[in-house]
Amino acid sequence: MNDLGSIPGGTLRLDTDEAGIERSAQVLRNGGLVAFPTETVYGLGADASDAAAVARIYAAKERPSFNPLIAHVPGLDAARREGVFDGIALRLAEAFWPGPLTLVVPVASGGTVSDLARAGLPSVALRVPTHPVALSLLRKVGRPVAAPSANRSGRVSPTRAEHVLADLDGRIAAILDGGSTSVGLESTVIACLDGGARLLRPGGVTREAVEVVLGLALDGAQETGETPIGPGLLASHYAPRAAVRLDASRVEPHEAVLLFGPVDPPGTETATARLNLSATGDLREAAAALFSALRRLDEAGTGTIAVAPVPQIGLGDAINDRLRRAAAPR
Repeated sequence: MNDLGSIPGGTLRLDTDEAGIERSAQVLRNGGLVAFPTETVYGLGADASDAAAVARIYAAKERPSFNPLIAHVPGLDAARREGVFDGIALRLAEAFWPGPLTLVVPVASGGTVSDLARAGLPSVALRVPTHPVALSLLRKVGRPVAAPSANRSGRVSPTRAEHVLADLDGRIAAILDGGSTSVGLESTVIACLDGGARLLRPGGVTREAVEVVLGLALDGAQETGETPIGPGLLASHYAPRAAVRLDASRVEPHEAVLLFGPVDPPGTETATARLNLSATGDLREAAAALFSALRRLDEAGTGTIAVAPVPQIGLGDAINDRLRRAAAPR
Protein backbone atom coordinates (compact mmCIF):
# COMPACT_ATOMS: atom_id res chain seq x y z
CA MET A 1 0.00 0.00 0.00
CA ASN A 2 1.45 3.40 -0.94
CA ASP A 3 1.14 6.73 0.86
CA LEU A 4 -2.31 7.36 -0.62
CA GLY A 5 -3.69 4.08 0.61
CA SER A 6 -3.91 2.63 -2.89
CA ILE A 7 -2.91 -0.81 -4.08
CA PRO A 8 -0.40 -1.41 -6.90
CA GLY A 9 -2.35 -2.05 -10.09
CA GLY A 10 -5.11 0.48 -9.44
CA THR A 11 -8.27 0.82 -7.41
CA LEU A 12 -10.18 -2.38 -6.67
CA ARG A 13 -13.88 -2.33 -7.60
CA LEU A 14 -15.66 -4.54 -5.09
CA ASP A 15 -19.18 -5.95 -4.94
CA THR A 16 -21.35 -5.01 -1.97
CA ASP A 17 -21.67 -8.62 -0.82
CA GLU A 18 -20.32 -9.90 2.50
CA ALA A 19 -16.89 -10.63 1.02
CA GLY A 20 -16.59 -7.15 -0.52
CA ILE A 21 -17.65 -5.44 2.69
CA GLU A 22 -15.28 -7.53 4.79
CA ARG A 23 -12.36 -6.79 2.47
CA SER A 24 -13.19 -3.06 2.55
CA ALA A 25 -13.35 -3.09 6.34
CA GLN A 26 -9.94 -4.75 6.49
CA VAL A 27 -8.45 -2.10 4.21
CA LEU A 28 -9.88 0.64 6.44
CA ARG A 29 -8.62 -1.00 9.64
CA ASN A 30 -5.17 -1.19 8.03
CA GLY A 31 -5.11 2.53 7.26
CA GLY A 32 -6.19 2.45 3.60
CA LEU A 33 -8.85 4.41 1.72
CA VAL A 34 -12.16 2.95 0.53
CA ALA A 35 -14.96 4.75 -1.31
CA PHE A 36 -18.44 3.53 -0.42
CA PRO A 37 -22.05 4.47 -1.16
CA THR A 38 -24.26 6.36 1.24
CA GLU A 39 -27.80 7.60 0.61
CA THR A 40 -26.34 11.05 -0.19
CA VAL A 41 -23.19 10.67 -2.31
CA TYR A 42 -20.21 8.30 -2.33
CA GLY A 43 -17.90 8.87 0.63
CA LEU A 44 -14.13 8.46 0.70
CA GLY A 45 -13.54 6.53 3.89
CA ALA A 46 -10.59 6.26 6.25
CA ASP A 47 -10.25 5.26 9.89
CA ALA A 48 -11.10 8.56 11.60
CA SER A 49 -9.06 7.63 14.67
CA ASP A 50 -5.88 7.19 12.60
CA ALA A 51 -4.37 10.58 11.71
CA ALA A 52 -2.12 9.03 9.07
CA ALA A 53 -5.13 7.46 7.35
CA VAL A 54 -7.00 10.76 7.52
CA ALA A 55 -4.00 12.50 5.97
CA ARG A 56 -4.36 10.12 3.01
CA ILE A 57 -7.87 11.49 2.46
CA TYR A 58 -6.54 15.04 2.31
CA ALA A 59 -3.78 13.94 -0.06
CA ALA A 60 -6.07 11.96 -2.36
CA LYS A 61 -8.67 14.74 -2.50
CA GLU A 62 -6.11 17.59 -2.45
CA ARG A 63 -8.42 19.06 0.21
CA PRO A 64 -7.62 22.14 2.33
CA SER A 65 -6.55 20.94 5.79
CA PHE A 66 -8.69 23.48 7.63
CA ASN A 67 -11.98 21.97 6.39
CA PRO A 68 -13.13 19.34 8.94
CA LEU A 69 -14.37 15.91 7.93
CA ILE A 70 -17.56 14.06 8.86
CA ALA A 71 -17.05 10.94 10.98
CA HIS A 72 -19.56 8.23 10.14
CA VAL A 73 -20.72 5.82 12.85
CA PRO A 74 -23.29 2.98 12.87
CA GLY A 75 -25.63 4.37 15.52
CA LEU A 76 -26.38 6.91 18.23
CA ASP A 77 -24.57 4.96 20.95
CA ALA A 78 -21.35 5.06 18.91
CA ALA A 79 -21.90 8.76 18.18
CA ARG A 80 -22.27 9.57 21.90
CA ARG A 81 -18.88 7.99 22.55
CA GLU A 82 -17.38 10.57 20.18
CA GLY A 83 -19.39 13.71 20.91
CA VAL A 84 -21.36 15.46 23.65
CA PHE A 85 -25.06 15.63 22.82
CA ASP A 86 -27.21 18.25 24.50
CA GLY A 87 -31.01 18.04 24.43
CA ILE A 88 -31.32 19.68 21.02
CA ALA A 89 -28.66 17.47 19.42
CA LEU A 90 -30.27 14.38 20.93
CA ARG A 91 -33.71 15.31 19.58
CA LEU A 92 -32.29 15.81 16.09
CA ALA A 93 -30.35 12.54 16.20
CA GLU A 94 -33.40 10.59 17.34
CA ALA A 95 -35.58 12.21 14.66
CA PHE A 96 -33.28 11.98 11.63
CA TRP A 97 -30.74 9.19 12.22
CA PRO A 98 -30.05 7.08 10.31
CA GLY A 99 -30.27 9.66 7.55
CA PRO A 100 -28.71 12.61 5.69
CA LEU A 101 -28.06 14.81 8.74
CA THR A 102 -24.65 15.66 10.22
CA LEU A 103 -24.46 17.08 13.74
CA VAL A 104 -21.48 19.16 14.87
CA VAL A 105 -21.18 18.76 18.64
CA PRO A 106 -18.46 19.23 21.28
CA VAL A 107 -15.92 16.41 21.18
CA ALA A 108 -16.28 13.89 24.02
CA SER A 109 -13.41 13.51 26.49
CA GLY A 110 -12.89 9.91 25.41
CA GLY A 111 -13.55 10.53 21.72
CA THR A 112 -11.32 8.77 19.20
CA VAL A 113 -11.81 10.96 16.12
CA SER A 114 -8.38 12.37 15.38
CA ASP A 115 -7.49 16.02 15.69
CA LEU A 116 -6.66 16.06 11.98
CA ALA A 117 -10.15 14.84 11.05
CA ARG A 118 -11.58 17.58 13.28
CA ALA A 119 -9.23 20.18 11.75
CA GLY A 120 -7.95 20.95 15.23
CA LEU A 121 -11.37 22.05 16.47
CA PRO A 122 -12.93 21.19 19.85
CA SER A 123 -15.99 19.91 17.99
CA VAL A 124 -16.69 16.82 15.90
CA ALA A 125 -19.02 16.31 12.92
CA LEU A 126 -20.96 13.03 13.21
CA ARG A 127 -23.42 11.20 10.99
CA VAL A 128 -25.26 7.87 10.95
CA PRO A 129 -26.02 7.01 7.30
CA THR A 130 -29.09 5.03 6.33
CA HIS A 131 -27.56 3.16 3.36
CA PRO A 132 -27.39 -0.55 4.26
CA VAL A 133 -23.95 -1.01 2.66
CA ALA A 134 -22.53 1.93 4.61
CA LEU A 135 -24.02 0.67 7.88
CA SER A 136 -22.68 -2.84 7.30
CA LEU A 137 -19.23 -1.47 6.58
CA LEU A 138 -19.24 0.75 9.68
CA ARG A 139 -20.24 -2.16 11.92
CA LYS A 140 -17.45 -4.30 10.43
CA VAL A 141 -14.81 -1.59 10.88
CA GLY A 142 -15.77 -0.95 14.51
CA ARG A 143 -14.29 2.57 14.46
CA PRO A 144 -15.55 5.95 13.25
CA VAL A 145 -14.94 6.37 9.53
CA ALA A 146 -14.09 9.83 8.21
CA ALA A 147 -15.73 10.13 4.82
CA PRO A 148 -15.99 13.33 2.80
CA SER A 149 -17.34 13.02 -0.74
CA ALA A 150 -15.18 10.73 -2.89
CA ASN A 151 -13.90 13.29 -5.41
CA ARG A 152 -11.00 15.71 -5.81
CA SER A 153 -11.56 18.76 -3.62
CA GLY A 154 -13.69 21.37 -5.33
CA ARG A 155 -14.93 18.97 -8.01
CA VAL A 156 -18.46 17.71 -8.48
CA SER A 157 -19.52 15.16 -5.85
CA PRO A 158 -19.92 11.55 -7.04
CA THR A 159 -23.26 9.77 -7.17
CA ARG A 160 -22.00 6.63 -8.99
CA ALA A 161 -18.89 4.47 -8.77
CA GLU A 162 -17.84 5.69 -12.23
CA HIS A 163 -17.67 9.26 -10.91
CA VAL A 164 -15.36 8.16 -8.10
CA LEU A 165 -13.04 6.34 -10.48
CA ALA A 166 -12.92 9.34 -12.84
CA ASP A 167 -11.36 11.41 -10.04
CA LEU A 168 -9.58 8.89 -7.82
CA ASP A 169 -8.70 5.73 -9.77
CA GLY A 170 -5.26 4.57 -8.60
CA ARG A 171 -5.26 7.02 -5.69
CA ILE A 172 -7.38 4.90 -3.33
CA ALA A 173 -7.37 1.22 -2.44
CA ALA A 174 -10.92 0.21 -3.27
CA ILE A 175 -14.47 1.22 -4.05
CA LEU A 176 -17.63 -0.61 -2.99
CA ASP A 177 -19.89 -0.31 -6.02
CA GLY A 178 -23.44 0.14 -4.77
CA GLY A 179 -24.92 1.72 -7.90
CA SER A 180 -26.45 5.21 -7.93
CA THR A 181 -27.12 7.06 -4.70
CA SER A 182 -30.72 8.00 -3.90
CA VAL A 183 -30.58 11.50 -2.38
CA GLY A 184 -27.77 12.89 -4.51
CA LEU A 185 -26.97 15.81 -2.17
CA GLU A 186 -24.68 15.76 0.81
CA SER A 187 -26.09 15.77 4.30
CA THR A 188 -27.52 18.79 6.05
CA VAL A 189 -25.01 20.04 8.64
CA ILE A 190 -26.25 21.55 11.92
CA ALA A 191 -24.04 22.78 14.77
CA CYS A 192 -25.27 22.16 18.31
CA LEU A 193 -22.52 23.88 20.28
CA ASP A 194 -23.95 26.72 22.37
CA GLY A 195 -27.34 25.54 23.50
CA GLY A 196 -28.93 26.26 20.12
CA ALA A 197 -28.97 24.90 16.58
CA ARG A 198 -27.19 26.61 13.69
CA LEU A 199 -27.61 25.56 10.05
CA LEU A 200 -24.13 25.30 8.54
CA ARG A 201 -25.03 23.61 5.26
CA PRO A 202 -28.42 22.79 3.73
CA GLY A 203 -28.72 19.27 2.37
CA GLY A 204 -30.79 16.10 2.35
CA VAL A 205 -32.88 17.05 5.42
CA THR A 206 -34.76 20.31 4.84
CA ARG A 207 -34.64 23.31 7.14
CA GLU A 208 -38.42 23.08 7.49
CA ALA A 209 -38.29 19.48 8.72
CA VAL A 210 -35.66 20.35 11.34
CA GLU A 211 -37.60 23.36 12.56
CA VAL A 212 -40.74 21.26 12.97
CA VAL A 213 -38.85 18.81 15.22
CA LEU A 214 -37.23 21.57 17.27
CA GLY A 215 -40.21 23.90 17.40
CA LEU A 216 -37.92 26.87 16.75
CA ALA A 217 -36.19 28.64 13.88
CA LEU A 218 -32.66 27.62 12.98
CA ASP A 219 -29.92 30.22 13.14
CA GLY A 220 -28.34 30.95 9.76
CA ALA A 221 -25.16 29.62 8.19
CA GLN A 222 -21.80 31.00 9.28
CA GLU A 223 -20.55 34.18 7.72
CA THR A 224 -18.20 34.06 4.73
CA GLY A 225 -14.60 34.42 5.90
CA GLU A 226 -15.00 32.58 9.19
CA THR A 227 -12.86 29.52 9.76
CA PRO A 228 -15.10 26.61 8.75
CA ILE A 229 -16.51 24.71 11.75
CA GLY A 230 -18.24 22.13 9.60
CA PRO A 231 -17.76 20.31 6.31
CA GLY A 232 -18.59 21.77 2.93
CA LEU A 233 -18.25 25.44 3.91
CA LEU A 234 -15.54 26.74 1.59
CA ALA A 235 -16.92 29.39 -0.77
CA SER A 236 -15.67 27.68 -3.95
CA HIS A 237 -16.77 24.08 -3.69
CA TYR A 238 -18.41 21.40 -5.84
CA ALA A 239 -16.96 23.19 -8.89
CA PRO A 240 -16.85 21.88 -12.47
CA ARG A 241 -14.06 23.07 -14.76
CA ALA A 242 -16.49 25.18 -16.78
CA ALA A 243 -17.69 28.55 -15.49
CA VAL A 244 -21.19 28.43 -14.03
CA ARG A 245 -23.72 31.20 -14.72
CA LEU A 246 -26.68 31.16 -12.35
CA ASP A 247 -30.35 32.14 -12.79
CA ALA A 248 -30.01 32.27 -16.56
CA SER A 249 -33.10 33.82 -18.17
CA ARG A 250 -31.73 33.00 -21.62
CA VAL A 251 -28.98 30.81 -23.02
CA GLU A 252 -26.17 32.49 -24.93
CA PRO A 253 -24.57 30.90 -28.01
CA HIS A 254 -21.87 28.32 -27.22
CA GLU A 255 -23.13 27.74 -23.65
CA ALA A 256 -24.32 24.44 -22.23
CA VAL A 257 -27.49 24.66 -20.18
CA LEU A 258 -28.76 23.00 -17.01
CA LEU A 259 -32.55 23.22 -17.04
CA PHE A 260 -35.24 22.84 -14.40
CA GLY A 261 -38.93 22.39 -15.07
CA PRO A 262 -41.04 22.17 -18.22
CA VAL A 263 -40.29 25.64 -19.69
CA ASP A 264 -36.97 26.17 -21.50
CA PRO A 265 -35.43 29.66 -21.46
CA PRO A 266 -34.91 31.42 -24.82
CA GLY A 267 -31.77 30.31 -26.62
CA THR A 268 -31.92 26.73 -25.31
CA GLU A 269 -32.09 25.46 -28.89
CA THR A 270 -28.57 26.86 -29.51
CA ALA A 271 -26.98 25.22 -26.45
CA THR A 272 -23.92 23.06 -27.04
CA ALA A 273 -25.35 20.54 -24.54
CA ARG A 274 -28.48 20.44 -22.40
CA LEU A 275 -29.77 18.46 -19.44
CA ASN A 276 -32.89 18.91 -17.34
CA LEU A 277 -32.68 18.24 -13.60
CA SER A 278 -36.42 17.54 -13.60
CA ALA A 279 -38.74 18.27 -16.50
CA THR A 280 -41.68 18.07 -14.09
CA GLY A 281 -40.15 20.47 -11.54
CA ASP A 282 -39.63 17.78 -8.87
CA LEU A 283 -36.98 19.08 -6.43
CA ARG A 284 -36.18 15.61 -5.09
CA GLU A 285 -35.52 14.35 -8.63
CA ALA A 286 -33.43 17.46 -9.28
CA ALA A 287 -31.36 16.94 -6.13
CA ALA A 288 -30.58 13.34 -7.07
CA ALA A 289 -29.52 14.41 -10.58
CA LEU A 290 -27.56 17.57 -9.75
CA PHE A 291 -23.95 16.42 -9.44
CA SER A 292 -24.23 13.88 -12.24
CA ALA A 293 -25.71 16.52 -14.56
CA LEU A 294 -22.98 19.06 -13.77
CA ARG A 295 -20.35 16.43 -14.40
CA ARG A 296 -21.88 15.39 -17.74
CA LEU A 297 -22.17 18.97 -18.97
CA ASP A 298 -18.59 19.65 -17.88
CA GLU A 299 -17.40 16.59 -19.80
CA ALA A 300 -19.04 18.01 -22.95
CA GLY A 301 -16.17 20.52 -23.03
CA THR A 302 -18.16 23.73 -22.83
CA GLY A 303 -16.63 26.91 -21.41
CA THR A 304 -19.79 27.99 -19.57
CA ILE A 305 -22.79 26.22 -18.07
CA ALA A 306 -25.91 28.39 -17.89
CA VAL A 307 -28.21 27.29 -15.06
CA ALA A 308 -31.94 27.98 -15.18
CA PRO A 309 -33.52 29.23 -11.92
CA VAL A 310 -34.38 26.64 -9.26
CA PRO A 311 -36.95 27.58 -6.57
CA GLN A 312 -35.41 28.45 -3.20
CA ILE A 313 -37.75 26.18 -1.20
CA GLY A 314 -37.28 22.76 0.45
CA LEU A 315 -34.48 20.87 -1.26
CA GLY A 316 -34.13 23.82 -3.63
CA ASP A 317 -32.29 25.55 -0.76
CA ALA A 318 -29.59 22.88 -0.85
CA ILE A 319 -29.48 22.75 -4.64
CA ASN A 320 -28.97 26.50 -4.89
CA ASP A 321 -26.32 26.38 -2.16
CA ARG A 322 -24.34 23.85 -4.23
CA LEU A 323 -24.82 25.86 -7.40
CA ARG A 324 -23.59 29.07 -5.73
CA ARG A 325 -20.48 27.26 -4.56
CA ALA A 326 -19.96 25.84 -8.07
CA ALA A 327 -20.18 29.36 -9.47
CA ALA A 328 -17.92 31.03 -6.87
CA PRO A 329 -14.67 32.64 -8.12
CA ARG A 330 -11.74 30.22 -7.95
